[in-house]
Amino acid sequence: MSTTGEELDELDRAILELESQHWKYRGAKESAIRSRLGLSPVHYYQRLNALISSEAAARHSPMLISRLRRARSR
Repeated sequence: MSTTGEELDELDRAILELESQHWKYRGAKESAIRSRLGLSPVHYYQRLNALISSEAAARHSPMLISRLRRARSR
């Protein structure tokens, strides 16, 4: 993830794209995380959590980040 908070790198954008999809089964999402991104689910969710707090991510995908922030605050 960008340390300046100004721009998202390719992996960050790919994480947001994957997170914007709807998954019928949890295993399908975890399989996609491994195959498409080459990340473990733990690393994926750690990075996603950092993205949720990122203003760059909010500019890139405002509706998704807003939804994720609401879900995290519950």
